[in-house]
Amino acid sequence: MIRVVALDIGETLVRDDRYWASWADWLGVPRHTLAALVGAVTAQGRDNADAIRLLRPGIDIGAEYRAREAAGQGEQLDDGDLYDDVRPALNALRDAGVRVIIAGNQTRRAGALLRALDLPVDQLATSGEWGVAKPHPDFYARVLDAGKAAPGETLYVGDHPANDVFPARKAGLVTAHLRRGPWGHLWADDPQVREAADYSIDSLLDLLDIVAG
Repeated sequence: MIRVVALDIGETLVRDDRYWASWADWLGVPRHTLAALVGAVTAQGRDNADAIRLLRPGIDIGAEYRAREAAGQGEQLDDGDLYDDVRPALNALRDAGVRVIIAGNQTRRAGALLRALDLPVDQLATSGEWGVAKPHPDFYARVLDAGKAAPGETLYVGDHPANDVFPARKAGLVTAHLRRGPWGHLWADDPQVREAADYSIDSLLDLLDIVAG
C-alpha cells in the first residue's frame, strides 16, 4: 500500500524552460544553443551545469548565480511554470489520504518560490535546503524521514533515471518514471529504466490508480 508520494521538481512538476532561457539570456547566447548543450551533457551522464561551463570555460556558476539575483534576473517561478496536471493530481492525492512530499534538486530560492505557490502538499524541500542532493543516499533518507512511512510504502516519482529512479529504488522506495521533459522521453523505453521502475507513467494523474491499488 502506498501511503506517501514524493515528487521530483524539475520536469516533473515544473517546466525548466524559463530557468535555462534566463541563463542563456544572461550569458548572451541563443536559447537553443544552451538547451541543446544541456540535453547533450545530460545524455552523457554529466551534470547539466556542464552546459554552462562549455559556453564559458572557467566560469564560477555560484558567483554568476548571485550576480543574476543582484541584477534582478534570478530565478522566477509562478503557476505558469507548472505542468497542467500538477494541482489536480496533488489535490486528488491528498483527497485520497496520501501524504504528499515535494523533494528535488533545487536551490533554496526555488524552495521559497515553490512555497509561494501554495501547492497542496504536506512538505516541500529542496536539496539546497537539506544540504544534500540526489542521487546521494542521504537525500532519500531525508525523503523517508519527511514521509514518515516505510520505503515500501513510499513512491518516488521523477523523470530522470540516474537521479530519480535508480537511486530511489536502491534506497528501497517504490519508483515511478514519468515520461515528461527531455530526460523522461529520452529514457522512457530504456530496458534498464523499465526494469528499475515499478511504474511508468505519462501523467501525474496516473498516480491515482497506483495509490488506489
